[in-house]
Amino acid sequence: MSAFVIQGIGFVAMAAFIISYQIKSNRALYLCQLIGSALFCLQFFLLDAASGCLSLALNIVRSLLLLRYNEWRWVRSKAVPLLLVIAFALVLRFTWAGPVSLLAFVASAVSTVGYFSNNARTIRLSNLLVASPCWIVYDLIVGSWGGAVSEIITISSILISIYRFGWRALGEPNSRFQQG
Repeated sequence: MSAFVIQGIGFVAMAAFIISYQIKSNRALYLCQLIGSALFCLQFFLLDAASGCLSLALNIVRSLLLLRYNEWRWVRSKAVPLLLVIAFALVLRFTWAGPVSLLAFVASAVSTVGYFSNNARTIRLSNLLVASPCWIVYDLIVGSWGGAVSEIITISSILISIYRFGWRALGEPNSRFQQG
């Protein structure tokens, strides 16, 4: 497959992530990110970046679970994010390609903990301060230009959403941001 097509996949995935932070509902945010993760997973596979590919495959599972956060009581268990973090650690172990593999692990593990808080503020902070910076470096190392640009734009998009919706509103447990 041509480098142009592989990079194009990353730029389409980027659009899904940009849109995700401008949506008020956590549920819709998870759905947009599921689509973006699937496309980046494909791109990482084509770039032979196993740690990122399999981490994103688990992120897809995470997004599917989070889409049912309010319907499936067991998904709200503290064991679910712990099991996902353990799965990310196993991916790290079996796809180790040097320190670059740690970046995909840290990004995925921290964002998982953030997402399972089901708190819009915590979700945005975990991505703003840890996950996105780790993915930027990972993307640059493995050659995902759309991924790197996506994370830079994601950081900007998170900051815009904080400005638009207000910091305080994003953290209130009964706000419209915490609703499906």
